[in-house]
Amino acid sequence: MVFIRRAPYISNVRLHFALTDDQLVLGSTVRRVLAEHCPARAVREAGRAGERLPGWAQLAEIGLFGMLVARGGDGLGLADAILAFEEAGRAALPGPVVETAVIAPGLLPDDLLDRLAGGSLRVSVRLGHQVYAPDADLADLLIVEQDGVVRVLASDEVRLTPQPGVDPVRRLFSVAAAPVRGGGVLSRARTVPVLRAATVAVAAQLIGLARRLLEESVARAKAHDQVFPVLKHRLADVAIAIDFAAPHVYAAAVAVDDQPRLGETELLRAVSAAKASAGEAASLAARAALQVHAPPGYDDDLDLRLWLARVWSLASAYGDTGVHRARLRSAVLGTSELHRL
Repeated sequence: MVFIRRAPYISNVRLHFALTDDQLVLGSTVRRVLAEHCPARAVREAGRAGERLPGWAQLAEIGLFGMLVARGGDGLGLADAILAFEEAGRAALPGPVVETAVIAPGLLPDDLLDRLAGGSLRVSVRLGHQVYAPDADLADLLIVEQDGVVRVLASDEVRLTPQPGVDPVRRLFSVAAAPVRGGGVLSRARTVPVLRAATVAVAAQLIGLARRLLEESVARAKAHDQVFPVLKHRLADVAIAIDFAAPHVYAAAVAVDDQPRLGETELLRAVSAAKASAGEAASLAARAALQVHAPPGYDDDLDLRLWLARVWSLASAYGDTGVHRARLRSAVLGTSELHRL
């Protein structure tokens, strides 16, 4: 499955894509599965004392966690899976989904990939500039960078310390491990491509969150006769931001799949434009949703809080908007202080 048009990445603002039938079917299938097995009440309970991984078993059955696992060259590309990650964001799916489905297939040894694809192996990550590992308490393995060395560690080889965060469902942990004593290490060069892919997958989740918040805001405004000009313009701005950001995310997914054939600057521009624009769209959607639902918009008993918290959490994951704007500016200007992913 590929996009019909492989657009020039970010060099042309008018990015138009035609998704294939298979990509659209995958996205609608994931939405259907999550609507049944990961509704808002299940996400809310995951942040309390309920089931922490609603919908994971069903997503494993349809192959979500094995899509990027290459089996004799038959693995799909990120572009094929991008709508699935958008739907995961739309549902605020709990668990280390990007770390397990995107990063792990590129770093784990072959003998673990079947378990990964089957959904019985979950992975959390602390790589690059990340300070904490998300959902590390749910992970069987952790991929950790320490003292410039990347290692794959079992959960019983690390000490996790919970850290405060805005999202009670996507929990953060600091990771302490024994000093490196040789063996079992990965080349950091291997982590760069998967971190770029993870950044784009998180951007797709932000697009899904923005779409969901916009839908909820429009429905709320109509139900309470709040469709007055200022609010209409605010919601229209959100819709425009989403329509601007989504093609950048799709373009970046294609760019990530084409990493070996692209120039470094072109690739960095695509990835950073995707994360920055998606983060901005989702943040704008969150602000509009709070305005529409005010004053009770942030009440813990309202589903709205689930999506707001996830936006704020993912907006800073794998580089926030400011970081990616700086990278994009450096790439466009060709300055020597270009930040690398």
